[in-house]
Amino acid sequence: MERNQAEAKKDLLTAKLKQQWGELTDDEVKKAEGNRDELIARIQEKYGESREAISEKLNQLMD
Repeated sequence: MERNQAEAKKDLLTAKLKQQWGELTDDEVKKAEGNRDELIARIQEKYGESREAISEKLNQLMD
């Protein structure tokens, strides 16, 4: 059951990320999985936002 819950949380976060940054692909999110810095770098590359702004948005999405 815990594995299913973890998968559901991961899928929900992926959906939230794609809602916030629509140009992110599933592959990009999956490649950065578990590595927040890599995810921030990918978002920064596509959108040109500051690391701080992206980090703040990520924190809000994860709450």
